[in-house]
Order: sequence, then C-alpha cells, then structure tokens
Amino acid sequence: MKQFYGASNTGVLSEAVKGLQAPKVIILMSNPKQFEQHVAELERLFPGVPSIGVVDMCYDRRVTEEGVGVTAYTEGVEASTDVIEKVSVMPAKYIGRVEKAIEKVNPGRNDTVCIDFCTGNDACVLTTISGLLTQKRVKLMGGTGDAGKVSCNGKVYQDACAFAMIRNMNGKVEVYKENIYRPMEANYRLVASKTDRSKYYIGELNGRPARDVYMNLLHIKEEDIATQTFRNPFGKINGTDMCIVSIKEVVGNGLACFRQVNDSDVLTILEIRDFMQIADETIANIRRDFNKISGVFAVNCLFRYLYFSQNHAMDDYLKKMNTLDNYCGFVGYGEHYNSQFVNQSMTCVVFE
Repeated sequence: MKQFYGASNTGVLSEAVKGLQAPKVIILMSNPKQFEQHVAELERLFPGVPSIGVVDMCYDRRVTEEGVGVTAYTEGVEASTDVIEKVSVMPAKYIGRVEKAIEKVNPGRNDTVCIDFCTGNDACVLTTISGLLTQKRVKLMGGTGDAGKVSCNGKVYQDACAFAMIRNMNGKVEVYKENIYRPMEANYRLVASKTDRSKYYIGELNGRPARDVYMNLLHIKEEDIATQTFRNPFGKINGTDMCIVSIKEVVGNGLACFRQVNDSDVLTILEIRDFMQIADETIANIRRDFNKISGVFAVNCLFRYLYFSQNHAMDDYLKKMNTLDNYCGFVGYGEHYNSQFVNQSMTCVVFE
C-alpha cells in the first residue's frame, strides 16, 4: 500500500490533492470556515471514493494551522466508510453500519484498522463498538475533532462519529499510544468525590475543593490552572495503565475535565518527562515491530501541540517522528486507542 499526504496553508483543496491518483480512501482535515466547502469539493474531485473528514489542524513535517490537508491510501487497500449518528444519545442504534463496513473489507489477522473521528461522547462510542472490533480483529485509533462536525462520503454530520475501515492487503497494521507523563515523585493519592459524570466535573479531592487541592499541591494561582495542566495533568490508574485526565477549566470550587471521573476514583498528579526521549522510544518500539513502513497516521492532542509550540519544539518533534517515513496526522481534542479514550497523548496506526 501507499500513503499520500498533501496540504495547503491557504485552504486550496486542489493544491492539497495535487498528485493524488486512484485513491481507495481519503481522509480530509480542514478548517472551521471551509469545512463544508471542502467536503463538497472533495466529493466532486473524487466521486464515489470513500472518505471521512474532520475539522482540525494537520501536519507532516510541519503543522498546517488554518488550511486543509488530505491523507489518502492507494494500492493494495480495501476500505469502507460510514457514520454512527446520534452519538450523544444512542450510538448503539447504528452498530449495524459498523458490522457492514467490517464485512466489506473482510479483515485478516492484524491487517485492519478503524480510523474514527468523533464529535463528542467518545467514551460511550468506543464502549459501543470496541467489543465488535475486538471480535473481528480490527484495531482502532482516532480522536475528537473541532466545531462539532465530521464528514463521511461527501456529507457533513453533527453529533456523529465518522469511521473508515482500512485493510492493508500487503502487510500488517498496528496501533500505538505515546504517553509523555509519569506520576510526580510525591505520588499523591487523591480520592474524587462530588463528581458530575455528565459534565466531567470533580467537586472535591480528599474531601476538599478540587480547585484548592490542585493549586496548593503545585503552588500556583487559579489563573494558572488552565495552562498548568499541560505540565501536570491528573492521572487515573486503569489496571496496569495510567489514563491521563486533562483539566478543562475551573468551575466554582471544582474542576471540569476532558475525561470522566467518578466518585471514589483515585487520582494522582503527573509530571512531564523528556518528550524527545519518549519519541525516540516510540520510534524504537515501532521499528522493532516493522521492517518496512508504508505510512503512519497519527493524532496528537491539542494540549501537546500547545506545550510543544510554547517550547519551540513542535517542528523538531515532527521532524523526529518523520524518520519513520510518511508520518502525518491531525491535532485532536481527545485521542482513541483501541477501547480507550485518552487525553494529552499521541496515538497512531502504522501500516507495513
């Protein structure tokens, strides 16, 4: 198979797809102002070609912040796209569409991935489809887009999850997750209470206002909380894995997050590690699994992008990751890794 990537900083779609021939499936990454226009134009340029789209920044060796980007797969690929609607209330109603898409590509062993773009309620969507994907030996990666919109096959949807089943006919696929955080040396143990699951809200930690606990442990002011989470998000232990919980904003005396926290959940505070060293470890892990790579499609969290950019390291990070060959992707608001909905991470799919 072959992976194509093209972009236009000025939002000219014809420029982004220049050189693209006979695509089997197309992934569109556009800006809020031109998304509907780009969705319609893509369908005119490549009528009938399966496609999904998301509103977000995209990148290969550099980030395209306000334009348009296209990733496509050609040769040796079977693909099927569809959409799960009403994800906020009844995603299970559309599970049949997922089944049909899987049947169409007829997955083999470790050769198929589901790439998904969600407008929200990600954890519920992943819970709905993960059992079926696991049963059919399909990996998953993806993320949350901006503007509450996604597209599928030339049509724009709200309150939805667009997905593409992609089978690599000439090799395997694998998904990876990169975590650049670890628990602080103090290893704080913070028990959540007075939570609101629907609003991802934490009222108290260890019986005290969550806002005050976070501020006091890190010795910061309230106005610094929104950016301190770039360096020190919460962590929630999930088996042998550490799930990152990003802070969205202060609400009263509590904290609204980007991931659900329940009463009695035990949290800790994480600290950032040497992210360039972690990138080297990610690359080494992938190279151990793959002798030859056709392409890598990734989602990097917005908070990672902001932190890297503030430290003038985003271009260096992308340059390093592109030593894998054909590394590209988008900047998301939440990342998907098989059945997990994660924060402040990078997830990717690698095609042999």
